[in-house]
Amino acid sequence: MEFANADCARLSGSTESTRIIPHSTDTVITFQASDAMAFIPSSRSVVAVLVVAFVPQAFAAEPVRHAFLATGGETFLADEGGKATWKYPHSSRDGWVLESGNVLLALSKSKTYPGGAAIEVDRDGKVVFEFKGTQAEVNTVQPLAEGKVLLTEAGDKPRIVEVSRDGKVVVEVPIQAQTKDHHLQSRMTRKLANGNYLVPQLLDRVVREYDAKGKVVWEVKTPHMPFTAIRLPDGHTLIGCTLGNLVIEVDPVGKEVWRLSNDDLPNKPINDACGVQRLANGNTVVTSHHATAGQVKLFEVTRDKKVVWTYTDDRKAGIHHFQILGPKGKPDEKSSFR
Repeated sequence: MEFANADCARLSGSTESTRIIPHSTDTVITFQASDAMAFIPSSRSVVAVLVVAFVPQAFAAEPVRHAFLATGGETFLADEGGKATWKYPHSSRDGWVLESGNVLLALSKSKTYPGGAAIEVDRDGKVVFEFKGTQAEVNTVQPLAEGKVLLTEAGDKPRIVEVSRDGKVVVEVPIQAQTKDHHLQSRMTRKLANGNYLVPQLLDRVVREYDAKGKVVWEVKTPHMPFTAIRLPDGHTLIGCTLGNLVIEVDPVGKEVWRLSNDDLPNKPINDACGVQRLANGNTVVTSHHATAGQVKLFEVTRDKKVVWTYTDDRKAGIHHFQILGPKGKPDEKSSFR
């Protein structure tokens, strides 16, 4: 039997199975006509038509959904439906949901924290760890082994510090950055598996890797101010370039191997590409920090630049950085990179 404009193909054989290939998915489902006949004693053509109508709906691909932590003018957790499940009443720069369920945050400077701060809070908002910044801003936070916390300070003496649970600085590494504009010195610094530190330096338009003594051991110039720099397992580095409205990936020698810009996307959703995260499936999630109410604030793209997920809300504040979470809002850092 031939099927015109149908989402299936007939396979020959004594038992005659129907192979369903829904156009909306890559799933291939084999259905035995004899099984269907047990329920519907009718002609084979009726059975086949019934299968064609039923299977693509029943086995359609699940829509992409993400729970996440958002930092920026508003600090909140959202579930997979986009509903806020937790809020913290302070603007923030960077953050992580921890295995305990607590949230580690880099706070923007304020009357309470004139130099910014790194804090850990429980879901009731109780502060269980605090380090008050000593210079202009605290722009990065990262949980480390043994409960230590990494952060960066912007100021006349920009630096990376590692802090113990009792608030003592146990490691200090100077950052070689311009000092005319403290705010544009550095952003999402990360400690690497080799013990070095990867630092995006905005106004300098460079991403640098520092060793524990502050020596630059690798660097790459960027086409615009870098905000996020992520060292991937293959040695490549993924970089969000803020007001350049683009994301690039470079190989270990600094050669650009992938680029995402508004020219690649419908409706030009990138509006200040700050936070970036690479997922285990190879897709990339990007925030548009300057997006406002009703505009796309987060979106996910495939390697071939197809948009598969977007997030919008009615908040005026944009999202500075974010953490895509796993099932039930738990951190899933082993299968994503940020």
